[in-house]
Amino acid sequence: PGEGTEEYIDRKVEEAAARISADVGVNAEVLHFDTSSGVQLTRFIEGAITMNEEGFKQPGTARRAALALRNVHRSGKKFTSEFNIFSMMDEYLGIDPKHPASFPLFLEQHFLRHVNVERFFPIPGQPLDLERACQEYTDLLMEYPADLVAMGWGENGHIAFNDPPFAKFNDSKWVKLIELAEASRKQQVNEGHFETLDQVPQQALTLTIPALIAPKRILCIVPEKRKSHAVQNCLEKPVSENRPGSILRTIQHAELFLDQESSSNLLN
Repeated sequence: PGEGTEEYIDRKVEEAAARISADVGVNAEVLHFDTSSGVQLTRFIEGAITMNEEGFKQPGTARRAALALRNVHRSGKKFTSEFNIFSMMDEYLGIDPKHPASFPLFLEQHFLRHVNVERFFPIPGQPLDLERACQEYTDLLMEYPADLVAMGWGENGHIAFNDPPFAKFNDSKWVKLIELAEASRKQQVNEGHFETLDQVPQQALTLTIPALIAPKRILCIVPEKRKSHAVQNCLEKPVSENRPGSILRTIQHAELFLDQESSSNLLN
């Protein structure tokens, strides 16, 4: 329950998932579920603590939650909804699919191996025909509209690889080839994805800003001190294509999550 949640939660699907989770011991037994409101009644568990913001900050909580969800997905139970995964929002042009910095490879290692998904659509890093690859990926985004996008802000305020000064709020394309700004390339080195700047590709395929803000819900997660200047600029300076992440201030279905370090430069 909650105002606006019906826009992105299918209650019948939620009920099925709740009952499956109960069957595998991750959720309490569901005694009643009202699909019109989302209110559910479960069997009381002695000593159980309802998860809250403070509880989720405790060491190990996120890992235990992830393991519980993995157990659900590995149970063999069939969910009633499709779970389609698009690759991360960009991919380096020409990168070896087995390179540690490959975004689809990251998803494969850290996510896809642990959950059941209906389909996975990786952005091609070595397309034979760039224009065709961009159009085909755009067609997929149109055919399977996204319910949720999880993104972050780069050190220069970019979202995906929409770097200033090349980012366009009203880009006519949804997927395109871009030149990586030097600030973005340096960030990849600083994060340990590449050893030197020369190793970082100079081009990438990226979803554009219109494609990124199209899903029903946007979660933007920006941790760490090195992002503090980008956070300050995107939140305190005027909304501008020079600060691509600032576009989220104009979107009602976007939520921003910061930590103490990334928010340390904010005045309020």
